[in-house]
Amino acid sequence: MKHISPERFEELVADALDDIPEELGRLMDNVWVTVEDVPETPGLLGLYNGVPLTERDGGYAGMVMPDRITLYRLPICAHCRTEEQVVEVVRDTVIHEVAHHFGIDDDRLDELGWA
Repeated sequence: MKHISPERFEELVADALDDIPEELGRLMDNVWVTVEDVPETPGLLGLYNGVPLTERDGGYAGMVMPDRITLYRLPICAHCRTEEQVVEVVRDTVIHEVAHHFGIDDDRLDELGWA
């Protein structure tokens, strides 16, 4: 397990978000990315909770709570021995959860090699 401080982990998440192509980043709408130490459901590295862009309709407007992408620091760190591995797992997890925001499900991510 590679220990990464909460502050450094948040920097790695921010860096991964910054690496999302600008044309995709502009399309992200009403989504909040956060970090927690552990998930309620064991085994998760990240979680998307919200209404994917592909499922939003005219009723989705106004005072809707933001979608939420959560990355779980301790399970990610438990998978890694080096900071470089943490960087890679954070990047992959951010991509995975952002894909859910765009309406790409786990089966399609698996087909694309991202599950």
